Amino acid sequence: MKKKNIRMIPWLLVLLLLTMVHFYCLKESYDAILNSSGMIVDDFNEKLDSENKQARENQQKYEELLQEEGLGWTRENQEKPPEAPRTSGKDLKLHALSSLLMDGTNNRILYEENGYDRKAMASTTKIMTCIVTLENSKLDEVVTVSSYAAGMPDVQLNIKPGEQYYLRDLLYSLMLESHNDAAVAIAEHVGGTVEGFATMMNDKARELGCEDTNFVTPNGLDAEGHYTTARDLAVIASYAIKNEKFLEITNTPSHSFEEITGKRNFHVSNKNRFLYLMDGAIGVKTGFTNQAGYCFVGAIKKPDRILISVVLGCGWPPNKSLKWSDTKELMNYGLESYSVKQIFRPMKLDPLVVKDGQERWEYLTLEGDMPVLMREDELVDIAYDIPSYLQAPVHKGEIVGYAKYYIDGKLFEKLPIYNTTEIAKIDFHFCIQKLFEMWSLQY
Repeated sequence: MKKKNIRMIPWLLVLLLLTMVHFYCLKESYDAILNSSGMIVDDFNEKLDSENKQARENQQKYEELLQEEGLGWTRENQEKPPEAPRTSGKDLKLHALSSLLMDGTNNRILYEENGYDRKAMASTTKIMTCIVTLENSKLDEVVTVSSYAAGMPDVQLNIKPGEQYYLRDLLYSLMLESHNDAAVAIAEHVGGTVEGFATMMNDKARELGCEDTNFVTPNGLDAEGHYTTARDLAVIASYAIKNEKFLEITNTPSHSFEEITGKRNFHVSNKNRFLYLMDGAIGVKTGFTNQAGYCFVGAIKKPDRILISVVLGCGWPPNKSLKWSDTKELMNYGLESYSVKQIFRPMKLDPLVVKDGQERWEYLTLEGDMPVLMREDELVDIAYDIPSYLQAPVHKGEIVGYAKYYIDGKLFEKLPIYNTTEIAKIDFHFCIQKLFEMWSLQY
Protein backbone atom coordinates (compact mmCIF):
# COMPACT_ATOMS: atom_id res chain seq x y z
CA MET A 1 0.00 0.00 0.00
CA LYS A 2 2.82 2.39 0.86
CA LYS A 3 4.61 1.60 -2.43
CA LYS A 4 1.44 2.44 -4.35
CA ASN A 5 1.20 5.83 -2.63
CA ILE A 6 4.84 6.54 -3.40
CA ARG A 7 4.23 5.79 -7.08
CA MET A 8 1.45 8.42 -7.10
CA ILE A 9 3.77 11.24 -5.98
CA PRO A 10 5.36 11.89 -9.41
CA TRP A 11 1.91 12.15 -10.99
CA LEU A 12 0.79 14.63 -8.31
CA LEU A 13 3.90 16.70 -8.90
CA VAL A 14 3.24 16.72 -12.64
CA LEU A 15 -0.38 17.80 -12.03
CA LEU A 16 0.76 20.56 -9.68
CA LEU A 17 3.33 21.75 -12.19
CA LEU A 18 0.75 21.86 -14.98
CA THR A 19 -1.66 23.76 -12.71
CA MET A 20 0.95 26.39 -11.88
CA VAL A 21 1.82 26.79 -15.56
CA HIS A 22 -1.84 27.30 -16.41
CA PHE A 23 -2.19 29.77 -13.51
CA TYR A 24 0.57 32.00 -14.83
CA CYS A 25 -0.64 31.64 -18.41
CA LEU A 26 -4.12 32.70 -17.37
CA LYS A 27 -2.77 35.68 -15.38
CA GLU A 28 -0.68 36.78 -18.36
CA SER A 29 -3.78 36.47 -20.51
CA TYR A 30 -5.72 38.74 -18.13
CA ASP A 31 -2.86 41.25 -18.05
CA ALA A 32 -2.78 41.26 -21.84
CA ILE A 33 -6.51 42.01 -21.92
CA LEU A 34 -6.02 44.90 -19.53
CA ASN A 35 -3.13 46.33 -21.52
CA SER A 36 -4.94 45.97 -24.82
CA SER A 37 -7.94 47.85 -23.39
CA GLY A 38 -5.87 51.01 -23.28
CA MET A 39 -7.14 51.78 -19.80
CA ILE A 40 -3.81 51.14 -18.05
CA VAL A 41 -0.64 52.72 -19.28
CA ASP A 42 2.81 52.93 -17.82
CA ASP A 43 3.06 56.63 -18.34
CA PHE A 44 -0.15 57.94 -16.77
CA ASN A 45 0.93 61.58 -16.92
CA GLU A 46 1.52 61.31 -20.67
CA LYS A 47 -1.99 59.88 -21.14
CA LEU A 48 -3.51 62.57 -18.92
CA ASP A 49 -1.75 65.37 -20.79
CA SER A 50 -3.01 63.95 -24.08
CA GLU A 51 -6.60 63.77 -22.80
CA ASN A 52 -6.45 67.30 -21.40
CA LYS A 53 -5.09 68.66 -24.66
CA GLN A 54 -7.94 67.03 -26.56
CA ALA A 55 -10.44 68.36 -24.00
CA ARG A 56 -9.15 71.91 -24.44
CA GLU A 57 -9.45 71.63 -28.21
CA ASN A 58 -13.06 70.53 -27.92
CA GLN A 59 -13.99 72.97 -25.14
CA GLN A 60 -15.41 75.68 -27.39
CA LYS A 61 -17.69 73.29 -29.26
CA TYR A 62 -18.79 71.74 -25.99
CA GLU A 63 -19.76 75.07 -24.44
CA GLU A 64 -21.70 76.00 -27.57
CA LEU A 65 -23.61 72.74 -27.27
CA LEU A 66 -24.41 73.41 -23.61
CA GLN A 67 -25.66 76.88 -24.49
CA GLU A 68 -27.97 75.45 -27.12
CA GLU A 69 -29.36 73.13 -24.44
CA GLY A 70 -29.96 76.03 -22.08
CA LEU A 71 -27.08 75.04 -19.81
CA GLY A 72 -24.58 77.68 -20.82
CA TRP A 73 -23.84 78.52 -17.20
CA THR A 74 -22.37 75.06 -16.55
CA ARG A 75 -19.03 73.73 -17.70
CA GLU A 76 -17.42 70.37 -17.06
CA ASN A 77 -13.77 69.39 -17.25
CA GLN A 78 -11.23 66.95 -15.97
CA GLU A 79 -8.81 69.62 -14.85
CA LYS A 80 -9.03 71.66 -11.67
CA PRO A 81 -10.56 75.07 -12.41
CA PRO A 82 -8.52 78.19 -11.66
CA GLU A 83 -8.15 78.75 -7.93
CA ALA A 84 -8.63 82.52 -8.16
CA PRO A 85 -12.39 83.23 -8.16
CA ARG A 86 -13.84 85.35 -10.91
CA THR A 87 -14.78 88.86 -9.80
CA SER A 88 -18.39 89.70 -10.43
CA GLY A 89 -21.46 90.88 -8.59
CA LYS A 90 -22.68 94.21 -7.31
CA ASP A 91 -20.46 96.67 -5.43
CA LEU A 92 -22.65 97.68 -2.50
CA LYS A 93 -22.08 101.09 -0.96
CA LEU A 94 -22.15 100.22 2.73
CA HIS A 95 -21.02 102.09 5.83
CA ALA A 96 -19.73 99.09 7.82
CA LEU A 97 -16.01 98.42 8.16
CA SER A 98 -16.78 94.72 7.62
CA SER A 99 -19.88 93.35 5.95
CA LEU A 100 -20.99 89.94 4.73
CA LEU A 101 -24.01 88.10 3.34
CA MET A 102 -24.22 84.31 3.67
CA ASP A 103 -26.53 81.58 2.42
CA GLY A 104 -27.73 80.10 5.71
CA THR A 105 -28.48 76.70 4.18
CA ASN A 106 -24.89 75.90 3.19
CA ASN A 107 -22.77 78.79 4.56
CA ARG A 108 -21.76 79.93 1.10
CA ILE A 109 -20.70 83.57 1.06
CA LEU A 110 -22.76 85.64 -1.37
CA TYR A 111 -21.12 88.99 -0.67
CA GLU A 112 -18.34 90.25 1.56
CA GLU A 113 -16.24 93.32 2.10
CA ASN A 114 -13.42 92.86 4.60
CA GLY A 115 -15.38 89.83 5.77
CA TYR A 116 -12.24 88.00 6.93
CA ASP A 117 -10.76 90.89 8.93
CA ARG A 118 -10.61 90.39 12.69
CA LYS A 119 -12.81 92.89 14.51
CA ALA A 120 -14.33 93.54 17.91
CA MET A 121 -17.97 92.39 17.86
CA ALA A 122 -19.57 93.82 21.00
CA SER A 123 -22.80 92.11 22.15
CA THR A 124 -23.13 89.97 19.04
CA THR A 125 -20.90 87.80 21.25
CA LYS A 126 -24.06 86.82 23.09
CA ILE A 127 -25.19 84.68 20.16
CA MET A 128 -22.48 82.21 21.15
CA THR A 129 -23.19 82.71 24.87
CA CYS A 130 -26.81 81.72 24.29
CA ILE A 131 -26.23 78.69 22.09
CA VAL A 132 -23.48 77.26 24.33
CA THR A 133 -25.80 77.66 27.32
CA LEU A 134 -28.72 75.98 25.55
CA GLU A 135 -26.53 73.02 24.59
CA ASN A 136 -24.95 72.51 28.00
CA SER A 137 -27.67 73.35 30.55
CA LYS A 138 -31.36 72.97 31.33
CA LEU A 139 -33.59 76.00 31.29
CA ASP A 140 -35.09 75.32 34.74
CA GLU A 141 -31.70 75.38 36.48
CA VAL A 142 -31.32 77.95 39.25
CA VAL A 143 -28.58 80.58 38.89
CA THR A 144 -27.16 82.31 41.94
CA VAL A 145 -25.78 85.78 41.23
CA SER A 146 -22.19 86.55 42.27
CA SER A 147 -20.91 89.97 43.26
CA TYR A 148 -18.71 89.95 40.15
CA ALA A 149 -21.70 89.39 37.88
CA ALA A 150 -23.76 92.04 39.65
CA GLY A 151 -20.92 94.57 39.18
CA MET A 152 -20.94 94.50 35.35
CA PRO A 153 -21.34 97.90 33.65
CA ASP A 154 -24.37 98.96 31.64
CA VAL A 155 -26.43 97.64 29.98
CA GLN A 156 -27.68 95.92 33.19
CA LEU A 157 -30.64 93.98 34.47
CA ASN A 158 -29.47 95.24 37.89
CA ILE A 159 -29.44 91.84 39.55
CA LYS A 160 -27.96 91.69 43.08
CA PRO A 161 -25.43 89.37 44.73
CA GLY A 162 -27.09 86.32 46.27
CA GLU A 163 -30.28 86.59 44.23
CA GLN A 164 -31.46 83.53 42.35
CA TYR A 165 -33.06 83.28 38.92
CA TYR A 166 -34.11 80.55 36.56
CA LEU A 167 -31.64 80.18 33.72
CA ARG A 168 -34.47 80.54 31.20
CA ASP A 169 -35.31 84.05 32.41
CA LEU A 170 -31.70 85.21 32.30
CA LEU A 171 -31.43 84.06 28.67
CA TYR A 172 -34.36 86.32 27.76
CA SER A 173 -32.62 89.15 29.58
CA LEU A 174 -29.42 88.33 27.68
CA MET A 175 -30.88 88.26 24.17
CA LEU A 176 -33.77 90.73 24.31
CA GLU A 177 -32.07 93.62 26.13
CA SER A 178 -28.42 92.50 26.03
CA HIS A 179 -27.80 92.73 29.78
CA ASN A 180 -24.13 92.32 30.66
CA ASP A 181 -24.69 91.23 34.26
CA ALA A 182 -27.02 88.45 33.11
CA ALA A 183 -24.33 87.25 30.66
CA VAL A 184 -21.72 86.87 33.41
CA ALA A 185 -24.16 85.19 35.80
CA ILE A 186 -24.99 82.68 33.06
CA ALA A 187 -21.32 82.11 32.22
CA GLU A 188 -20.34 81.47 35.83
CA HIS A 189 -23.22 79.04 36.28
CA VAL A 190 -22.57 77.03 33.10
CA GLY A 191 -18.77 77.20 32.95
CA GLY A 192 -17.86 77.49 36.63
CA THR A 193 -15.97 80.70 35.88
CA VAL A 194 -16.00 83.28 33.12
CA GLU A 195 -12.69 81.81 31.89
CA GLY A 196 -14.13 78.31 31.91
CA PHE A 197 -17.14 79.43 29.91
CA ALA A 198 -14.92 81.30 27.43
CA THR A 199 -13.11 78.01 26.83
CA MET A 200 -16.44 76.37 26.04
CA MET A 201 -17.25 79.21 23.62
CA ASN A 202 -13.91 78.85 21.87
CA ASP A 203 -14.25 75.08 21.66
CA LYS A 204 -17.60 75.54 19.95
CA ALA A 205 -16.12 78.10 17.56
CA ARG A 206 -13.40 75.63 16.50
CA GLU A 207 -16.01 72.91 16.09
CA LEU A 208 -17.85 75.19 13.64
CA GLY A 209 -14.66 75.97 11.72
CA CYS A 210 -14.29 79.53 13.04
CA GLU A 211 -10.51 79.82 13.21
CA ASP A 212 -10.40 83.65 13.32
CA THR A 213 -12.52 83.97 16.45
CA ASN A 214 -11.49 84.18 20.09
CA PHE A 215 -13.82 84.77 23.02
CA VAL A 216 -12.67 86.29 26.30
CA THR A 217 -15.95 87.59 27.72
CA PRO A 218 -19.52 86.24 27.53
CA ASN A 219 -21.04 89.71 27.05
CA GLY A 220 -18.77 91.23 24.39
CA LEU A 221 -17.39 94.12 26.42
CA ASP A 222 -14.12 95.30 24.92
CA ALA A 223 -11.23 93.08 26.01
CA GLU A 224 -7.80 92.31 24.64
CA GLY A 225 -7.88 89.19 22.48
CA HIS A 226 -11.68 89.26 22.07
CA TYR A 227 -12.43 89.27 18.34
CA THR A 228 -14.11 87.60 15.39
CA THR A 229 -14.71 88.15 11.69
CA ALA A 230 -17.90 88.84 9.79
CA ARG A 231 -17.52 85.44 8.17
CA ASP A 232 -17.09 83.55 11.45
CA LEU A 233 -19.94 85.43 13.10
CA ALA A 234 -22.23 84.53 10.21
CA VAL A 235 -21.30 80.85 10.58
CA ILE A 236 -22.06 81.00 14.32
CA ALA A 237 -25.42 82.67 13.66
CA SER A 238 -26.25 80.18 10.90
CA TYR A 239 -25.68 77.39 13.39
CA ALA A 240 -27.56 79.08 16.23
CA ILE A 241 -30.79 79.74 14.31
CA LYS A 242 -31.15 76.02 13.65
CA ASN A 243 -31.88 75.66 17.38
CA GLU A 244 -35.63 76.09 17.92
CA LYS A 245 -35.25 77.36 21.50
CA PHE A 246 -32.71 79.95 20.37
CA LEU A 247 -35.19 81.24 17.77
CA GLU A 248 -38.01 81.23 20.30
CA ILE A 249 -36.02 83.42 22.68
CA THR A 250 -34.63 85.86 20.12
CA ASN A 251 -38.01 86.35 18.40
CA THR A 252 -40.04 86.92 21.56
CA PRO A 253 -41.39 90.53 21.72
CA SER A 254 -41.28 90.71 25.53
CA HIS A 255 -40.88 88.56 28.62
CA SER A 256 -41.81 89.00 32.28
CA PHE A 257 -40.27 87.13 35.20
CA GLU A 258 -39.32 87.47 38.85
CA GLU A 259 -36.51 86.63 41.20
CA ILE A 260 -37.19 83.17 42.63
CA THR A 261 -38.24 84.53 46.05
CA GLY A 262 -40.73 86.81 44.33
CA LYS A 263 -39.29 89.96 45.89
CA ARG A 264 -38.51 91.62 42.55
CA ASN A 265 -40.27 91.55 39.19
CA PHE A 266 -38.78 92.26 35.76
CA HIS A 267 -40.02 92.94 32.24
CA VAL A 268 -37.71 92.85 29.22
CA SER A 269 -38.63 93.81 25.65
CA ASN A 270 -36.93 92.95 22.38
CA LYS A 271 -34.63 95.72 21.12
CA ASN A 272 -34.03 94.09 17.74
CA ARG A 273 -35.76 96.56 15.42
CA PHE A 274 -34.87 94.50 12.36
CA LEU A 275 -37.61 92.00 13.25
CA TYR A 276 -40.11 94.61 12.08
CA LEU A 277 -38.16 96.04 9.13
CA MET A 278 -38.26 93.14 6.67
CA ASP A 279 -40.70 90.36 5.90
CA GLY A 280 -39.33 87.03 7.09
CA ALA A 281 -36.85 88.51 9.60
CA ILE A 282 -35.92 86.01 12.33
CA GLY A 283 -33.08 87.66 14.23
CA VAL A 284 -30.66 87.88 15.62
CA LYS A 285 -28.50 90.31 17.72
CA THR A 286 -27.36 93.92 18.03
CA GLY A 287 -24.16 95.19 19.66
CA PHE A 288 -22.20 98.32 20.50
CA THR A 289 -18.98 99.21 22.30
CA ASN A 290 -16.62 102.14 21.85
CA GLN A 291 -14.12 99.87 20.15
CA ALA A 292 -16.54 97.83 18.01
CA GLY A 293 -18.95 100.54 16.97
CA TYR A 294 -22.48 99.52 16.02
CA CYS A 295 -22.77 95.87 15.02
CA PHE A 296 -25.62 93.68 13.91
CA VAL A 297 -26.19 90.10 12.83
CA GLY A 298 -29.46 89.61 10.95
CA ALA A 299 -31.34 86.69 9.47
CA ILE A 300 -34.35 86.27 7.23
CA LYS A 301 -36.16 83.09 6.29
CA LYS A 302 -38.09 82.69 3.05
CA PRO A 303 -39.69 79.55 1.59
CA ASP A 304 -36.68 79.03 -0.71
CA ARG A 305 -33.80 80.51 1.26
CA ILE A 306 -32.24 81.61 4.53
CA LEU A 307 -29.96 84.66 4.49
CA ILE A 308 -27.52 85.71 7.21
CA SER A 309 -26.05 89.23 7.24
CA VAL A 310 -23.30 90.73 9.39
CA VAL A 311 -22.16 94.34 9.74
CA LEU A 312 -19.28 95.25 12.09
CA GLY A 313 -18.07 98.76 12.83
CA CYS A 314 -21.19 100.19 11.20
CA GLY A 315 -20.86 103.72 12.47
CA TRP A 316 -20.48 105.31 15.89
CA PRO A 317 -22.83 107.66 17.79
CA PRO A 318 -24.98 109.36 16.68
CA ASN A 319 -25.20 107.12 13.56
CA LYS A 320 -27.20 104.41 15.29
CA SER A 321 -29.46 103.60 12.33
CA LEU A 322 -26.73 102.82 9.77
CA LYS A 323 -26.68 99.15 10.81
CA TRP A 324 -30.33 98.85 9.78
CA SER A 325 -29.87 100.46 6.37
CA ASP A 326 -26.73 98.40 5.65
CA THR A 327 -28.50 95.20 6.70
CA LYS A 328 -31.49 95.93 4.46
CA GLU A 329 -29.12 96.67 1.57
CA LEU A 330 -27.40 93.31 2.03
CA MET A 331 -30.64 91.38 2.39
CA ASN A 332 -32.27 93.03 -0.63
CA TYR A 333 -29.19 92.20 -2.68
CA GLY A 334 -29.54 88.56 -1.69
CA LEU A 335 -33.26 88.52 -2.47
CA GLU A 336 -33.06 90.33 -5.80
CA SER A 337 -29.79 89.07 -7.28
CA TYR A 338 -29.96 85.37 -6.41
CA SER A 339 -32.33 82.61 -7.42
CA VAL A 340 -32.32 78.89 -6.63
CA LYS A 341 -30.74 76.71 -9.31
CA GLN A 342 -30.16 72.97 -9.36
CA ILE A 343 -26.46 72.65 -10.18
CA PHE A 344 -26.16 68.87 -9.85
CA ARG A 345 -25.55 67.41 -13.30
CA PRO A 346 -26.41 63.72 -13.78
CA MET A 347 -23.47 62.00 -15.40
CA LYS A 348 -23.14 58.49 -16.83
CA LEU A 349 -19.62 57.53 -15.84
CA ASP A 350 -17.51 55.15 -17.87
CA PRO A 351 -16.69 51.84 -16.16
CA LEU A 352 -13.17 51.31 -14.84
CA VAL A 353 -10.90 48.41 -15.55
CA VAL A 354 -10.16 46.32 -12.46
CA LYS A 355 -6.58 45.13 -12.39
CA ASP A 356 -6.13 41.57 -11.06
CA GLY A 357 -9.90 41.35 -10.58
CA GLN A 358 -12.15 38.34 -11.11
CA GLU A 359 -14.37 40.73 -13.07
CA ARG A 360 -12.87 43.00 -15.71
CA TRP A 361 -15.02 46.09 -15.19
CA GLU A 362 -16.36 48.09 -12.29
CA TYR A 363 -19.36 50.37 -12.78
CA LEU A 364 -19.62 53.71 -10.95
CA THR A 365 -22.50 55.72 -9.57
CA LEU A 366 -22.88 59.41 -8.76
CA GLU A 367 -25.96 60.80 -7.05
CA GLY A 368 -26.74 64.25 -5.75
CA ASP A 369 -29.16 67.09 -5.17
CA MET A 370 -27.71 70.59 -5.00
CA PRO A 371 -30.19 73.47 -5.16
CA VAL A 372 -28.01 76.57 -4.71
CA LEU A 373 -28.61 80.32 -4.65
CA MET A 374 -26.91 81.61 -7.81
CA ARG A 375 -26.52 84.86 -9.68
CA GLU A 376 -27.14 84.80 -13.42
CA ASP A 377 -23.51 85.64 -14.15
CA GLU A 378 -22.00 82.92 -11.97
CA LEU A 379 -20.40 79.90 -13.61
CA VAL A 380 -20.28 76.35 -12.32
CA ASP A 381 -17.29 74.13 -13.14
CA ILE A 382 -17.36 70.37 -12.51
CA ALA A 383 -14.10 68.46 -12.27
CA TYR A 384 -14.25 64.67 -12.05
CA ASP A 385 -11.46 63.19 -9.96
CA ILE A 386 -11.48 59.50 -10.96
CA PRO A 387 -8.57 57.03 -11.21
CA SER A 388 -7.73 55.42 -14.54
CA TYR A 389 -8.26 51.92 -13.10
CA LEU A 390 -8.95 50.06 -9.86
CA GLN A 391 -6.84 47.44 -8.13
CA ALA A 392 -8.61 44.32 -6.87
CA PRO A 393 -10.05 43.53 -4.44
CA VAL A 394 -12.85 46.10 -4.82
CA HIS A 395 -15.57 46.39 -2.19
CA LYS A 396 -19.09 47.52 -3.04
CA GLY A 397 -19.94 51.05 -1.93
CA GLU A 398 -16.36 52.30 -1.62
CA ILE A 399 -15.57 55.89 -2.60
CA VAL A 400 -13.37 55.76 -5.68
CA GLY A 401 -13.42 59.44 -6.65
CA TYR A 402 -15.18 62.77 -6.43
CA ALA A 403 -17.17 65.18 -8.56
CA LYS A 404 -15.89 68.60 -7.51
CA TYR A 405 -18.26 71.50 -8.01
CA TYR A 406 -16.69 74.96 -8.29
CA ILE A 407 -18.68 78.20 -8.35
CA ASP A 408 -16.73 81.02 -9.97
CA GLY A 409 -13.50 79.12 -9.45
CA LYS A 410 -14.05 78.43 -5.74
CA LEU A 411 -14.66 74.89 -4.50
CA PHE A 412 -18.26 74.60 -3.31
CA GLU A 413 -18.89 70.88 -2.83
CA LYS A 414 -17.31 67.45 -3.33
CA LEU A 415 -19.73 64.66 -4.21
CA PRO A 416 -18.41 61.13 -3.69
CA ILE A 417 -18.37 58.66 -6.58
CA TYR A 418 -19.00 55.06 -5.49
CA ASN A 419 -18.38 51.68 -7.07
CA THR A 420 -21.37 49.39 -7.39
CA THR A 421 -20.18 45.78 -7.14
CA GLU A 422 -17.93 43.49 -5.12
CA ILE A 423 -14.96 42.22 -7.12
CA ALA A 424 -12.51 39.76 -5.61
CA LYS A 425 -8.85 39.47 -6.55
CA ILE A 426 -7.71 36.67 -8.85
CA ASP A 427 -6.61 33.75 -6.64
CA PHE A 428 -5.66 30.10 -6.96
CA HIS A 429 -9.24 28.85 -6.65
CA PHE A 430 -10.41 31.27 -9.37
CA CYS A 431 -7.63 30.08 -11.70
CA ILE A 432 -8.48 26.42 -11.12
CA GLN A 433 -12.11 27.20 -11.96
CA LYS A 434 -11.12 28.99 -15.16
CA LEU A 435 -8.78 26.15 -16.12
CA PHE A 436 -11.59 23.68 -15.65
CA GLU A 437 -13.83 25.82 -17.87
CA MET A 438 -11.11 25.92 -20.52
CA TRP A 439 -10.50 22.16 -20.33
CA SER A 440 -14.23 21.47 -20.53
CA LEU A 441 -14.67 23.92 -23.45
CA GLN A 442 -16.86 26.25 -21.35
CA TYR A 443 -14.46 29.20 -21.38
